[in-house]
Amino acid sequence: MDDVELMRLALDEAAAGAASGEVPVGALLVGPDGEILARAHNLVEARRDPTAHAELLAIRAAAAALDAKRLPGCTLVVTLEPCAMCAAAASFARLERVLYGADDPKGGGVRHGARVFEQPTCHWRPRVDSGIGASEAAALLQGFFRARR
Repeated sequence: MDDVELMRLALDEAAAGAASGEVPVGALLVGPDGEILARAHNLVEARRDPTAHAELLAIRAAAAALDAKRLPGCTLVVTLEPCAMCAAAASFARLERVLYGADDPKGGGVRHGARVFEQPTCHWRPRVDSGIGASEAAALLQGFFRARR
């Protein structure tokens, strides 16, 4: 699958999260061979867990599936720029790449805010690509929050 198809699946996860009352962020963890190891959407509300972000859930599921604490060669596909917590987890997992859709100027931790991968204390820096599915991801988020106001 190419990046556009992978982001489409992540957007489907985000939409599923929104349908259940979660902030619509979806993620996939893709293995070095292109196999999808995990899919997730936010479960912060359902689990009453502030760390139940889609990215962390996908990383945890892939690590469990591979029985490994590191995921070299793997790609995290996520609809929204990861926050600092999720960016740090991607670094600790030694992910090869992070592909995200929409920028998050307020809460992002990759190209905005903490810029985790740019810090001298960051031991592993995945390649970062962004922009694929950005407008759809942003529209999902805007619609979700507009409906709540």
